[in-house]
Amino acid sequence: MNGPQQFPFAQRSAGYAPLRLPGSIRRTTSIDSHWPDGVGRPWEMTGKARDLLTPTAGPPFEIAIASFRLIASPAREILELETSPVHPRGRELVGTRAGGASRMALGEKLADLRGTPLFQLLDDFAGASLVAGWIWSRWTNDWLDRSPGVPSAQPRARMVNICTGFAEGASSLTHSKGVDTVNASSTVVDSLENPDDPHGWHGLAPQQGPKMRRARRIDLWREDGVIKVDAGFQDSGSTPDGQRIAIHEYRVHAEVDPVSGVLIALQAQPLILPYRECPGASVKATRMIGKRLAEFRSTVIETLPSTLGCTHLNDVLRAMADVPALARLLPSEHD
Repeated sequence: MNGPQQFPFAQRSAGYAPLRLPGSIRRTTSIDSHWPDGVGRPWEMTGKARDLLTPTAGPPFEIAIASFRLIASPAREILELETSPVHPRGRELVGTRAGGASRMALGEKLADLRGTPLFQLLDDFAGASLVAGWIWSRWTNDWLDRSPGVPSAQPRARMVNICTGFAEGASSLTHSKGVDTVNASSTVVDSLENPDDPHGWHGLAPQQGPKMRRARRIDLWREDGVIKVDAGFQDSGSTPDGQRIAIHEYRVHAEVDPVSGVLIALQAQPLILPYRECPGASVKATRMIGKRLAEFRSTVIETLPSTLGCTHLNDVLRAMADVPALARLLPSEHD
């Protein structure tokens, strides 16, 4: 049986964030995970987000900020949740398991937050918790035996064909434990914070010990009659030797019609990915061209299901659903 197409390993980070452009808005989000009681125990996730407007003249200023503190069970259920700003129905998410269930509950109970940085953070709990436990593969040999909630601990039948990287016959799949996480490719990375732009990110806390971080950046501005978008995404964590390694990193460039909100151009760059099959998803992502960004949280899953997509690239694209709401706050090209 022939396996899926393979590519050279994606092992090159984009480095720190680009300088902000005058007349742009930048959203940054981060979700940090750490395990105060060790692997296989409930862990704490701390989310932070900020929308920053950089005017054509004068200093930048915050449009919105948000944060959460969440305790997750080893099975990725929400045990505790505190948010800022406080939402009257936020605590109704407690007891929900990460994934389709958490996103459905979020859409039903906190739908009025759509487009805000808090909604983005809570939506990203599903993906961030899915990959967080991987960092333990760099700290201990028996992490799989004590981590029932991570994909590598699941039976192989539950993982095959869930995405491009896990297609039938892919190098990512083993015959015994499902996903070959231990031998997944990773890349040493530097800080995302640009030393020439102290306002480019919200505060990112230093990390020591087995800690994981999912970080996003979305820049948008007006140019040549369209909305330009530059989005970056990285899953990274700290290592015993004091370095930082990433297992996922993408960068996406897009153009959006400012009137209809339709995606008119897209380029997805696979920068760091764990398996040779993974980069194939970036080409298929162009199937989203012609669709309205505001509907991306649902249409991405419909258009790029299973082996047509990458779980993490799909999340990058889904996050772009907030671009139309942010674009309404942009200055015009003539301001």
